[in-house]
Amino acid sequence: MIIETDDLSRPEIHALLREHLAHMHELSPPEQVFALDVNRLKSPDITFWTAWEDQVLLGCGALKELSATHGEIKSMRTPAKYRGRGAGQALLAHILATARSRGYRLLNLETGTHPDFWPAQQLYRRAGFSECGPFGSYLENPHSLFMALHLD
Repeated sequence: MIIETDDLSRPEIHALLREHLAHMHELSPPEQVFALDVNRLKSPDITFWTAWEDQVLLGCGALKELSATHGEIKSMRTPAKYRGRGAGQALLAHILATARSRGYRLLNLETGTHPDFWPAQQLYRRAGFSECGPFGSYLENPHSLFMALHLD
């Protein structure tokens, strides 16, 4: 498996992000979907990675800089047919290593509360994340679970 910084130009990535957004809209009301589309992921404060095995896209993930010491994990996704191969865990480890190398002291993320989000929640808990309150511009709502990991 190879993890690479990605410019979001390949059709496989567009398809995966469309799948991601569609699934998020199936599970949460539109006003509670915080997943980013391709254009919003191209923001200069976001680094986006993809995981590949040969020419097969196994997953993606992003890190948004909120401040010089604070980041947010965004757009973690593995195609359903490739889950269980370790791509999510590898991407998360890569994001955590990058956050540490940048000197971040805190990482946050927002995920859903629907049962379909439980595997992601478990992945984050295994990495040391714990539940917290809203951060940044997020507001408390029944469809979001907020998590934090202190890196210092």
